[in-house]
Amino acid sequence: MDRREFLKTSGWTLLGLAAVNALPGCSRLGDADSLPDEVKKGFPSLRDLKVFWGDVHNHCNVTYGHGDLSDALAAAAQQLDFVSVTPHALWPDIPGENDPRLNWVIGYHTEAFKRLRAGGYEKYRRMIEAANRPGEFLTFVSYECHSMEHGDHVALFRDFDVPLVECTSVPDLKERLREYACYVTPHHMGYQTGFRGYNWAAFSDNDPQLPFVEMFSRHGLAESDTGDYDYLHDMGPRIWEGSIQYGLEQGHKFGLMCSTDQHAGYPGSYGDGRIGVYAPSLDRNALWEQMGKRHVCGVTGDKIKIDFRINGGVGGDVIRASRREIYLNVEAQNAIDYVDLIKNGQCVARLNGPHRAAAPSDEVIRTKVKVNFGWNREEEYVHWTGALRLTEGSIDDLQTCFRGAAFTSPQPGETEFHTRVNRVVERDAQHVALDLYSSKNPNVMTPAMQGVVLDITAPRTARLVAEFNGQRYEHSIGELLEGARAHFLRGWLSEAIQFERAQPEAAFCVGHRMVDTEAQRATDYYYVRVRQRDGQWGWSSPIWVERA
Repeated sequence: MDRREFLKTSGWTLLGLAAVNALPGCSRLGDADSLPDEVKKGFPSLRDLKVFWGDVHNHCNVTYGHGDLSDALAAAAQQLDFVSVTPHALWPDIPGENDPRLNWVIGYHTEAFKRLRAGGYEKYRRMIEAANRPGEFLTFVSYECHSMEHGDHVALFRDFDVPLVECTSVPDLKERLREYACYVTPHHMGYQTGFRGYNWAAFSDNDPQLPFVEMFSRHGLAESDTGDYDYLHDMGPRIWEGSIQYGLEQGHKFGLMCSTDQHAGYPGSYGDGRIGVYAPSLDRNALWEQMGKRHVCGVTGDKIKIDFRINGGVGGDVIRASRREIYLNVEAQNAIDYVDLIKNGQCVARLNGPHRAAAPSDEVIRTKVKVNFGWNREEEYVHWTGALRLTEGSIDDLQTCFRGAAFTSPQPGETEFHTRVNRVVERDAQHVALDLYSSKNPNVMTPAMQGVVLDITAPRTARLVAEFNGQRYEHSIGELLEGARAHFLRGWLSEAIQFERAQPEAAFCVGHRMVDTEAQRATDYYYVRVRQRDGQWGWSSPIWVERA
């Protein structure tokens, strides 16, 4: 299938560099075998791309947060490959000493710091190490340092036997930790400089302690000072000088990732931020090495696979070339709205996904179906027990979309908060058994549902059956290709199950190759961002290309 035929049949449209300088061959991708023979070369299967997903910045009641550490680790193990649960530990320039308005800030922070030093840190380290399962689920020690001047940072450690040090500033912290395998990385960077936003004047290129930064969390998105996920916390609005694009425009080199900064003991809480690491295996040293090379990506929630290369370079690399052959291969978890190629702060290419992708005429097709559990108007949690079952075909993969409570800071009156851990009880190619807890959506803009995405290969006649809490609902894949279906379990205003529209492969997979021969600067930077139609995002790390 040539590019014109692909565009005609798939509904994808190309803008900018993607349309003008496209190399021969543009096709949807899921498995490399679905590609035309003439474009298979250079398009490895995304199913073979190893991306390991984690959350390296989140909080529980070890300091000022909610939920026990043991439950946080159990929740993380259900949907992440690796995790670090982060105690708050330091604030060398804490404000408010002479301002009665800020006395409460000093109080709850300093009390938590004291608890951590009175045995809390050693207990935390032991629990983190005990939860580590090599090759299955990796855990890391970390702690956070607040700073008005330099912005908040997380110190993430490769090893378990590391001290809790004192410091006078973030640069002093980095100096004291220089003898340890440690990354000290900033987060919620878009706040105003001097008020816990990031200070780019302190950034040092080729700093082995700072290979990547946290661009998105529950605080919002710091890619720019505009766009989705504005800063709404009482810490203030976002500004340009703290943003990622500002830092890139200063010529700095760093990887991009996301983590939740969740305060309810639920690492990886869906929609709040996750880090992806491209690594050959789920091995501590391998992950650490790849993080140090900036081979990371970030997503808001859905595990969007982004295979982005320029010539021989991948996200995080620095290469030298005059002719830049750009390769994109994306697999999302839901329908793609668009894929952007950003060059030097400008969108130079956009691949627009189909408004409503047509399913292929094949008898057996691949689709992704998201099933959501939640709603109702009652204050108590709804406990869901049951299973999803496919009558024909196979469930080839599963993504969990499990959320914790929507806390970004300590909540008055929630001192006894208990984390409800959502679990995949068992699964095989025909069924997925689930044990879930959903709460009502706190407002009409904040979702609290639980969910799973099923990657299905089946005939249209296959039926997806949901049996939960004594109720049974089912729909054929053919029905779900036509649109979403929903059911109340106990009538109107009660809890509900939603079968989202089944998305065919052409909706969530795309591959493209294009060429750029214009060197605008001595060093140009490129990165990729992906937006799904449901508002989930993913970002690659930049590739820097020096003028040949």
